[in-house]
Amino acid sequence: MNSISLPAAAIGLICIAVVLFDVFEVMLLPRRIRRRLRLVRLFFRSTWGVWSSVALRFSKGNGRETILSFYGPFSMMLLIGFWVAALIGGYGFLQWALERPTPLARQLYLSGTTFFTLGYGDVIPHTPASKIVAICEAATGFGFIAVVIGYLPVLYQLFSRRESHVIQLDARAGSPPSAVTLLTRHAEGHGTDSLYRLLGSWEAWASEMVESHLSYPMLSYYRSQHDNQSWLAAMCAILDSCALMLVGLRNIETFPARMAFATSRLALVELSRVFDIQVRPDASARQPNLDFRSLSEELGKAGLFFSDDDAERKLTSFRATYEPFLVGLSAYLLLPLPGWLPSGALDNWQNSPRGRRAKQLVEEASPGPR
Repeated sequence: MNSISLPAAAIGLICIAVVLFDVFEVMLLPRRIRRRLRLVRLFFRSTWGVWSSVALRFSKGNGRETILSFYGPFSMMLLIGFWVAALIGGYGFLQWALERPTPLARQLYLSGTTFFTLGYGDVIPHTPASKIVAICEAATGFGFIAVVIGYLPVLYQLFSRRESHVIQLDARAGSPPSAVTLLTRHAEGHGTDSLYRLLGSWEAWASEMVESHLSYPMLSYYRSQHDNQSWLAAMCAILDSCALMLVGLRNIETFPARMAFATSRLALVELSRVFDIQVRPDASARQPNLDFRSLSEELGKAGLFFSDDDAERKLTSFRATYEPFLVGLSAYLLLPLPGWLPSGALDNWQNSPRGRRAKQLVEEASPGPR
């Protein structure tokens, strides 16, 4: 009877246990993991660090954004491949420990064919213990493939629901979205009621962000269809709009803004914790020299006026409660943040053949009932 190599067996068992527990946490456990030392965390931080550093070598524009947009789906393929390789290696070491002096490469080959249940039969286990290990590995392979098949559609459904709300802001808040654009476009006709409904839907969107992106943080790396849109820019515009409403605008209700602001800020804070973003209060403002007078004038053109003479100080206080998290996530994910005032660029729905004519016709239409 061949002697069992305890160090090799320990390496194999530890590798299998660590990977299977990591797969369970990522794909099956529906909650945020507070433990800092995780295999998936090390994987994403290391690969994103390399990927983003390469992307930063390109100038800003389509080239850099294209490279960054590949990371989300490609990283999932790499992660699944990493898990598979680690499991095959772990079972290979375990088989090698049980069937020494058989070469390690031969046992790794046996492990690979067993994991994918190829059944070539050119290399087979001999001892009762190694046969039991082979059966366990085949069961692991079946289960892993089944989990992956069920996991990816869920991931893309969550991504699709997130992006459907982001796209809504194109016509409502511009591209990129801004708070002033969102509020002024809803100041016409009976648009304030639509604004309140929008904030209600974004409250639900932010709560879903908390649930989905904490359970599946890799979704944060998935980028939007257009370079001038992102989930972070959308959240920024909504928080800015809520802050302006909470400072006090005449004839504007604050309750929808209170609820949307609270839930959106919760999502922002929790995601910052997931990525271990170091928030520094001294770097709070993304626009430290925001011209409050210009902002007030833009709102005033749409009939929106502040009801408090101390509005500028209050707005500064509101900004300090959420902008540090926005700035931290923006720097880590390389997602640009929009400004407060309109950018002057055409919306995405207008920036197309006959888009300007469509814009003109829409603006000529009456905003209220006839």
